Amino acid sequence: MIDDHHKLEGLNLMDTYQERDLGVTMEPQACSFKVWTPAATQVDILLYPPSTEGTPNEQKNQNVQKDIPMHIQDQGIWSLKLKGEWNGYRYMYRVTFEDGRQEIAVDPYARAVTMNGEMGVIVRLEQTHPNGWNEDIRPELVSPVDAVLYELHVRDFSIHESSGMRHKGKYLAFTEMGLRDSNGNTLGIDHLAELGITHVHLLPVFDFATVDESKADDGTSDCSRYNWGYDPLHYNVPEGSYASRADEPETRIREFKSMVLALHEKGIGVIMDVVYNHTFDTAASSFEKLVPGYYYRQNPDGTYSNGSGTGNEVATERPMVRKFIIDSVRYWAEEYHVDGFRFDLMGLIDMATMKELAAELHAEVSPSILLYGEPWGALESPLGDQMTLKGAQRGAGFAVFNDNFRGTIKGDSDGTGTGFATGAEGKEEDMWTGVRGGITDFTAGPSETINYVTVHDNLNLWDKVARTQGLHDTLGFITYSEEGRVKGSSNVEAAVQQANPYLHVDPDRILENETVRRCLLASGIVLTSQGVPLIAAGDEFLRSKYGDANSHESGDSVNAIRWEQKQAFKPVYDYYRGLIRLRREHPAFRLRTREEIEKHVRLFEKGKGMLAYELAGTAVGDSWGRIIIIYNASKETCTTSVPSGAWNVVVEEGQAGTEALRTVKDGQVRVPAISMMVMYSGE
Repeated sequence: MIDDHHKLEGLNLMDTYQERDLGVTMEPQACSFKVWTPAATQVDILLYPPSTEGTPNEQKNQNVQKDIPMHIQDQGIWSLKLKGEWNGYRYMYRVTFEDGRQEIAVDPYARAVTMNGEMGVIVRLEQTHPNGWNEDIRPELVSPVDAVLYELHVRDFSIHESSGMRHKGKYLAFTEMGLRDSNGNTLGIDHLAELGITHVHLLPVFDFATVDESKADDGTSDCSRYNWGYDPLHYNVPEGSYASRADEPETRIREFKSMVLALHEKGIGVIMDVVYNHTFDTAASSFEKLVPGYYYRQNPDGTYSNGSGTGNEVATERPMVRKFIIDSVRYWAEEYHVDGFRFDLMGLIDMATMKELAAELHAEVSPSILLYGEPWGALESPLGDQMTLKGAQRGAGFAVFNDNFRGTIKGDSDGTGTGFATGAEGKEEDMWTGVRGGITDFTAGPSETINYVTVHDNLNLWDKVARTQGLHDTLGFITYSEEGRVKGSSNVEAAVQQANPYLHVDPDRILENETVRRCLLASGIVLTSQGVPLIAAGDEFLRSKYGDANSHESGDSVNAIRWEQKQAFKPVYDYYRGLIRLRREHPAFRLRTREEIEKHVRLFEKGKGMLAYELAGTAVGDSWGRIIIIYNASKETCTTSVPSGAWNVVVEEGQAGTEALRTVKDGQVRVPAISMMVMYSGE
């Protein structure tokens, strides 16, 4: 850590530059540059001719066409306006400090870059629009509780042979419509639309550091081509390994927009997983090169603090860092029509930044934009009581992941610990808190809780449930040594071949299997509770990651979605689809406010692995008068009393939807072991 604090003394670093024109601004026959580097004594722009030839290092050494000094303005801004046509030119900033030290940095506001992000590129963004972009319409979201979120990794979606997609591992896979497997099941984007989800939540798609974009398609099984992407390099540029050509700066922009456009045409919104809490590099980052000591938090001794667990944490509370984050999020929302943002380790982003960001986006871009994040950090942070933790979101226009409810439903994340749906006793009271949108826990209303059981982190749903049943060894789940080597196999691919995650599932009696039933119960609780539900891609057909609890660089063999499982586990898929339809068609499952929940959600019975409650349909404009939901997590059939009259059962024993399966009339209802039931009375 270079102690550069003294270099910033005498500058008013509480002063924020207000304009939204940092980076490159294009005009018809001119181009303007602005960069914030208040401690510099000289800043030059290095301009390189358009080129995609040679390796990035060779490109760096190609003749600099121009080396032009910039002009100092107020507030530490350096600027330059060039006449002429500079589209396609590459550029860097060279900064000189008082002690004569020089740094060459990529523009942190760069909107296009060369392969692997080595240099910034000047582009006319209007030339990157796909056909129909100007007519693109963002799907409207009246309330966050109307959303059904689906967390997905771009590469996982299409890379497997069974996907039937041509653009494997690419943004363009989302544009491939009309695909079906040999049994006639929809695949790809048509599958997403048929399932009924409202938003695809994509793991990081900004430009990240760890995948070599020049080798992403070289066909080897090397896991270095794979990463989740939580290692930010350039925040305002799409990741190049998901583009058909990483060496053409405009291509990744156009193809990202094509993906958004295709999803919007299906009525599906796009949410970006954003990682403003840390960067991949610290000393070598553009932030540190341009304004040493400003963008990262420090400990009292001047070393970088590490609340992210990855070596640094971004100082979001400082005015120009806050500005960068808000500008960046707005850029994605406006230029790329992105519909929402999930904040990684949101605990490390200060509350004032999150509140200002939410207010500005909803007022100035769209009230439909969804904002949510993880209300925790990884390790200790000097941010202290400014951290955005559970409860900080109250009334502020964003939501947080409800890990309380998650733990209640499934138990711990990677071990054999159990929750309500996985066999634990005494969880009914916590369940009752969770199904009511956390309003007696930490939320001001249901739109502030993201309800989920599993996401990309930790064991996925199938693997977690199997682990609580003690099946991990029988099913041949992958285990790693402390050095990160696969135990008992030469490599990850071999370990996957040896595993048999569905060993105990009889294909003719899928819904009778205990692991299946526990998965359906866990997801059923999420999809029928008050709040915003999130499911992980592939849960709808029992996706396994072979026991790998941290597959961030385990490669395609572990992570790829195997589309043949849709046919293999069709009853499971139909169940998910039916529950999503039930939720979307019946507003009683999507109450808007704390007051509505207090008034219209009534407890019937709880105890011994069972929870039964009623939703008042008529009072909230539902076509069904009264709705009863019963979760039975015990291993025995339970019998419970319901009000007299005729009740139409719509969810029972692995069947789900909005059509009546049968009618109950005798005031008693039997709910089979490890299952849920939903029924209604009165049209």
